[in-house]
Amino acid sequence: MATHPQVRAARDFLLLHRSDYETAYAGFRWPELPLFNFATDWFDGLAEETPDQLALRVIDAADDGGIGRDRSLTFAQLRDRSVAVAHWLTNLGVRRGDRVLLVLGNCVPLWEIMLAAIRIGAVIIPATPQLSANDLADRVERGAARILIADTDDHEKFSALQVAYGKVAVDGSGSGAPVPAGWHDYATVIVDSAADRNFPGASKADDPLLLYFTSGTTALPKLVEHTQVSYPIGHLSTMFWMGLQPGDVHLNISSPGWAKHAWSSFFAPSLAGASVLVYNYQRFNPAGLLQVLEQTGVTTFCAPPTVWRMLIQTDLGAAHTSIREVFSAGEPLNPEVIEQVRTAWKLTIRDGYGQTETSAQVGNPPDVPLKLGSMGRPLPGYSVRLVDPATGETRTDEGELCLELQPRPLPLMTGYKERAEVFDDAKNQQAFHGGVYHTGDVVSIDQDNYLTYIGRADDVFKASDYRISPFELESVLIEHPAVAEAAVVPHPDPVRLAVPKAYIVLAADRQPDAQTARDIFAFVRNQLAPYKRIRILEFAELPKTISGEIRRVELRRTEESRSGRAEFEFYAADFD
Repeated sequence: MATHPQVRAARDFLLLHRSDYETAYAGFRWPELPLFNFATDWFDGLAEETPDQLALRVIDAADDGGIGRDRSLTFAQLRDRSVAVAHWLTNLGVRRGDRVLLVLGNCVPLWEIMLAAIRIGAVIIPATPQLSANDLADRVERGAARILIADTDDHEKFSALQVAYGKVAVDGSGSGAPVPAGWHDYATVIVDSAADRNFPGASKADDPLLLYFTSGTTALPKLVEHTQVSYPIGHLSTMFWMGLQPGDVHLNISSPGWAKHAWSSFFAPSLAGASVLVYNYQRFNPAGLLQVLEQTGVTTFCAPPTVWRMLIQTDLGAAHTSIREVFSAGEPLNPEVIEQVRTAWKLTIRDGYGQTETSAQVGNPPDVPLKLGSMGRPLPGYSVRLVDPATGETRTDEGELCLELQPRPLPLMTGYKERAEVFDDAKNQQAFHGGVYHTGDVVSIDQDNYLTYIGRADDVFKASDYRISPFELESVLIEHPAVAEAAVVPHPDPVRLAVPKAYIVLAADRQPDAQTARDIFAFVRNQLAPYKRIRILEFAELPKTISGEIRRVELRRTEESRSGRAEFEFYAADFD
């Protein structure tokens, strides 16, 4: 069993030109395939080529944050385990097109089951174990899940849910908890290396594979559908951005259930033929992570901005690692963090941009010139256009980032859905009008085609006729040592229409008092142009979605409806 020749050719082209952006961008074309199954047409081929190479290693954090329980599988072992799980699931009734609600943390069975479901042709609904019982019920109902797979320790949240093929209990945490009555026991899976690796029917390229419930910052989660190729092959662009190579050891800090986990802990490294390393922790410990980075031979490392901000509080310079590439995603990093990592490790954190709806669209690939603050240029396979959100006209300086649809980029979702079988026509019309796909994010572009993030189209606001980017102001605020997190929203003003107000979560050792407010106002006064300055700040917790995104819509509503001053609210004018 060899890897699919067209996918292999596309991958090898990007590997060959990993340091030559212009050639890679000009020459890359997405493979056009009528049939494709990532398990049988790609992963099994890797297992034949490099059977003894490590495919997956999951390290649980010890009590001190370092290396605790340590489990690993080679490519051949993961292939054989996934085949066994696929047969086991079919014996429970799972067939091609059936929806599997997968609610597991970072444990080895997560990868086994993902690969098994792909092998069968089932549709995976990834979900985080952090979800409430109501959230899970919504996924079962709107996702039309036929089987539910979860950790034994979490079984009580699922007690009221009914699914056709029952519930599967996985001892992912290693707690040894008994299997609940009426649940199927995942531990009964038996590996037979001679078992048939192929299953009835063929996976058509446009068959559904993944159904993501995206965290709603303004409403209920949207359903995003991906196909057998949009993520499995589409993440070639992600592989290129990251600079992954065969044999790499790749560590990604991400929670299962969200798209970034599939990006960076499953598809992109597997496309490259890299090994996936997972650091599984209950409470993040920067020192423990550094220990893992030093002792496991990690060569490529991806972490969200929150992790990078915590890492720079440690002695990064004392860590001796094998890391070659470092990158970040989720939101742009502020320059201070990038500079501190560069000083300590002589490596530059490279930003990238994408969405649940796509793979990586924009990024700074390895060995190309970087521009501080920019998230990079369009990646191979993507053609972008900037559009005025109000008029729909093409812009050459600043506008909403949109994707050209002629040709349609392979990684782009099928569309939004109301339920598993029903497309959401209103949302799709909004997303695809004008002959482009609208990301909802506003960016600027320079003469070299570098894009800089400004903010969500519905977050950017005007103050005294100036456009204000909340992200820009937040990036300045979090450089102050007293500020752990910040969110900027418009506060109604009778003269200026609105003025910037910051909601601030303080660092653990700081008090929400007038002196702290005075210090922060003074700091931003020296960093920002007068029209951008924070005029009001409030020390408060930030409302967030389950995936950690700030719900600015709640903060805006608070500003629109509030009368009077909050307990920990301060005005810059108080200190003039």
